[in-house]
Amino acid sequence: MLITGVSSGIGEATAAALAQAGYRVFGGARTPFMVAPIAGVELLELDVRKDEQVRRAVDFVLEKAGRIDIVINNAGVSLIGPVEASSDAETQALFDTNLFGALRVMRAVLPAMRQQKSGLIVNISSVLGFLPAPFMGLYASSKHALEGLSESLDHEVRGFGVRVILVQPNFTNTRLDTNAQQTQAGLPAYADMLSQTLAAVQKQVAAGEAPSRVAGKIISAIRGGHRMRHPANSSARLLAFLRRFAPAGAVDKGIRSTFGLKP
Repeated sequence: MLITGVSSGIGEATAAALAQAGYRVFGGARTPFMVAPIAGVELLELDVRKDEQVRRAVDFVLEKAGRIDIVINNAGVSLIGPVEASSDAETQALFDTNLFGALRVMRAVLPAMRQQKSGLIVNISSVLGFLPAPFMGLYASSKHALEGLSESLDHEVRGFGVRVILVQPNFTNTRLDTNAQQTQAGLPAYADMLSQTLAAVQKQVAAGEAPSRVAGKIISAIRGGHRMRHPANSSARLLAFLRRFAPAGAVDKGIRSTFGLKP
């Protein structure tokens, strides 16, 4: 299997857990020479923003292993700030990793998976793939887009023996959430609300599950029967249930409370 974004967090924990479970794991990172060795994982250079690196990484795995059975699109970046303050460059950079990066990897591996008539693509989404998040609108929209892409692709490729699934973590105690980049432009009109939201997010992250717990859910999703969406823990499952069945007003109120905003 090939996993992107293994330098830290969920990617690192998942690569280590899968290698320990006996899978042959290739882990992609933008700067693999700066990544601490992961037992049983072969590290390779893979920046999902670069077409040539994606093709080269996939060709390398195929040459070494002869096939790719599972791909885990984990590489991702975050951005916090008012949608109004976001620049085109910031927006494009986020989507280039979170959406187009996953798309590049999927396009690169699908020919081999179709030929071998089997394969599984695991896309790491988020609860923000089905919920809004004030001051995280760009991140949430990239995950909403990834979910639509994944579900559509699953319909296209299942006739070739290939399936696509989504894993949806809630806030996780990782550097992605702890050190999330903020929009460079600041707008004083949003300053107080943004400050409250940042404090609420940091509190959620500090109380979030360890990446190893998400890794365990990814392994369960891989080994279980096909289901498109896999909330990664009990809180994510509850949020998915509420999003589907709770009154819209109650969900709206809960979101504002979670992110430190007044009703």
